[in-house]
Amino acid sequence: MVHSEETRLEKMTDPSFFSGLDEKDPRSLARLMRKMASETGEEMDDEMKEVCERLEAGEDPDKLEALMGGGEAGGAGGYSRDTSGTLYE
Repeated sequence: MVHSEETRLEKMTDPSFFSGLDEKDPRSLARLMRKMASETGEEMDDEMKEVCERLEAGEDPDKLEALMGGGEAGGAGGYSRDTSGTLYE
């Protein structure tokens, strides 16, 4: 059964989508990342696949973020994080 994009995204807003997530277990985070990619229909790029593999091996998510440059422009996902503290001011 094929679901519309709206239905898939709506499904991810349901708290049950995150059931089984243990923030202290890197493997749990990797499962969630793969689940989200599957739900959105987006294929993970090589960098995200590597992150998942390393999380599944038990690596610390915070250390991985620092190593991979997560949140900084050009880092994991290429997203930029607002560190100014003025996001909602």
